[in-house]
Amino acid sequence: MDFNINEILHTISIWGLPVLLAVTLHEAAHGYVARLFGDNTAYMLGRVTLNPIKHVDPVGTIALPLGLTLIGSPFLIGYARPVPVNFNNLSNLRWGEVCVAAAGPLMNILLAFVSVGVAHIGFMNPMGFGEAIVTIAIASIQINVVLAVFNLFPLLPLDGGRILHALLPGPLSYQFSKTERFGFIIILLLLFSGVLWQIIGPIIQYLNYAFITMLPI
Repeated sequence: MDFNINEILHTISIWGLPVLLAVTLHEAAHGYVARLFGDNTAYMLGRVTLNPIKHVDPVGTIALPLGLTLIGSPFLIGYARPVPVNFNNLSNLRWGEVCVAAAGPLMNILLAFVSVGVAHIGFMNPMGFGEAIVTIAIASIQINVVLAVFNLFPLLPLDGGRILHALLPGPLSYQFSKTERFGFIIILLLLFSGVLWQIIGPIIQYLNYAFITMLPI
């Protein structure tokens, strides 16, 4: 498949910053909440930071989202380097795990709301850059909604899987934890078979619509 370099650069100019912010703040939120609950692992490794260099994964943060965009995927996913968390250090093991896992997707929802505000600023057309600001803000809404919903999918090692693992009774939680070793393979199979989109697609579309209706368009 041939790609026009101008199209690639145009895609990067729209999606680059939103993807970078979405995955960086997602991971930083995990580390910050883990520290609140007593685990300083991420903090000691310098991962409780807004410095994207500390979180960027060349494949998950750059190549995967860009590649999916260029092949016309119906949705984008991406990931950063996972923030290390020692759940045994948490002051409340069950609810600490729930809060740490939920922090990332909740950060993405917060960023979607912030993007709505940025889009409103863009509609004011400050210094003639209004259209560009609105375009990037809408891209930010879309990527943050996708990351929030995707990561809440109840499968380890995703955040939704962590939440389910924490809430399940002891024996079931232990059995469920054994699925983590196969989690990434299962995710890829669901992704490229189209099954994942059939499950989470309607939720993503509904949330995107809800956020877009907040814009003055």
